[in-house]
Amino acid sequence: MDESSKIYIAGHNGLVGSAILRQLKDDGYENFVLRGSNELDLRDTVAVADFFSEEKPEYVFLAAAKVGGIVANNTYRAEFLYDNLMIQNNVIHQSYLNDVKKLLFLGSTCIYPKNAPQPLREDYLLTDVLEYTNEPYAISKIAGIKLCESYNLQYGTNYISAMPTNLYGPNDNFDLEKAHVLPALLRKIHIGKALEEGNWEVIRNDLNRLPIEGVDGTASEGEIKDKLADFGILNSNGVEVEIWGSGRPMRELLWVEDMAKACVYLMKHHNAKTQAKRGEEVRNTHINIGTGKDITIAELAVLIKDIVGFQGKFVFNTNKPDGTMRKLTDVSKINNMGWKAEVSLHQGIERMYTWYTGN
Repeated sequence: MDESSKIYIAGHNGLVGSAILRQLKDDGYENFVLRGSNELDLRDTVAVADFFSEEKPEYVFLAAAKVGGIVANNTYRAEFLYDNLMIQNNVIHQSYLNDVKKLLFLGSTCIYPKNAPQPLREDYLLTDVLEYTNEPYAISKIAGIKLCESYNLQYGTNYISAMPTNLYGPNDNFDLEKAHVLPALLRKIHIGKALEEGNWEVIRNDLNRLPIEGVDGTASEGEIKDKLADFGILNSNGVEVEIWGSGRPMRELLWVEDMAKACVYLMKHHNAKTQAKRGEEVRNTHINIGTGKDITIAELAVLIKDIVGFQGKFVFNTNKPDGTMRKLTDVSKINNMGWKAEVSLHQGIERMYTWYTGN
């Protein structure tokens, strides 16, 4: 892949895709073909076929996906399975039909069994049952890994798969119904701080930017407080922020720009064709991307609280599910290839909060 190569980033407006685009631009790449979801529905087989036939990209980063936190995963189960299968099937198959030189498929470490040993090694895939709340999403991503492996074996393609741990950073999803744990906590604690300070300008600006179930900054203070309470931002005896579950589950968190560097590194240095030519049974060719370090959700909440400057309390709602108790990745495979994460969790959250309050 050289600087003049024609590169298609599927999902370039999202958290993952936008970080990959920024990294490629920083590295001097300039020949991009980009389509937003309003321009190209990747679930539409005919539209995707027409796009590839017309544009003929040489390299593809498949970062487009329907994603969300535990609530969204468990609520929109059919959409998470159908949409993601259609997206990746269309893009991977059209990449083959149009002679794409190399493709990188992005998944998630939720592909691993619920009770797999820690840290999660690549060869733990399909060794036990999945976490039920995100089973449809995990199954779709496992199918994507196997599709890449199978095309490599049958057609001699060079399709690689990377499984990042939990990501956070610029362009994250802060919708409280669908967000992952870190952006959801960051927004709730940010609003909680504004509530305890009586800073309604900050609260109304936040809701105008991203309404909560139709409630924006034009609503009355009573309406806003009621809606915030529905999502665990409580203002009765001082401000309290509710956290789903016990707070004991542990999560590994990776600054998204570190992930982007890893993806570009793999696209440059990792060759799936080498694996496919060994004449052996080919399994688990995907590569974990992470920090190799984790933190409890309770500890994460305290870290965000300190960075934001929130003085209130946390309430743990143990009637809500914890999800997988631990998802720590074994990153020895990619570390041995020459890549390691650089940004600490504290540094990353500070950068993310600066980005959030500035955008």
